[in-house]
Amino acid sequence: MFTGMVQAVGTVRALETCDGDIRLQMQAGDLDTAVLKIGDSIAVNGCCLTVVGKLADGFGVDASRETLALTTLGDFKAGTAVNLETALTLSTPLGGHLVIGHVDGVGVVQSRREDARSVRYDIEVPVELMRYIAHKGSICVDGVSLTVNAVEANRFEVNIIPHTLEHTIMRDYCIGTRVNLEVDLLARYLERLLAAQTVSD
Repeated sequence: MFTGMVQAVGTVRALETCDGDIRLQMQAGDLDTAVLKIGDSIAVNGCCLTVVGKLADGFGVDASRETLALTTLGDFKAGTAVNLETALTLSTPLGGHLVIGHVDGVGVVQSRREDARSVRYDIEVPVELMRYIAHKGSICVDGVSLTVNAVEANRFEVNIIPHTLEHTIMRDYCIGTRVNLEVDLLARYLERLLAAQTVSD
């Protein structure tokens, strides 16, 4: 589990195809890799992956066919910048919202506009995910915990403050950028509970 508070921007160092899926070698940027162990969970652009190798300044992870099909990891190439966050511990401040690192779908940036020192993005969402996205609710975009500013049709808007722009890959977003989306965990469980209640009635 994660908080959606990105700790570092890393870089894809190399990709190796392994029987249909891939192994990624990651340069970890400012992330303290000394705390990482084989088997630890780490969020890469919001995708929960398992550390399978240690490097002097990074780590290795595997991405399955399922992950490649449902996220933007299949778009990665050597040099791609990524958001990184290590797993939540009981002593970690919960600065964002509870994020599990299971990507629900891929969105596409539709517009970028300056707003004083911030930047506003409109992101198009797969239709089936829109019911989980609410005005002033939480959304995780490429591993970044954000508040939804507005919802309209199959899009939502977020406002990115200067600190987030400086410390995540969101600074490089442009029209057409594909992003990993994870909807609020509570919305999914609430839907399931209501569906079960309807069946029992």
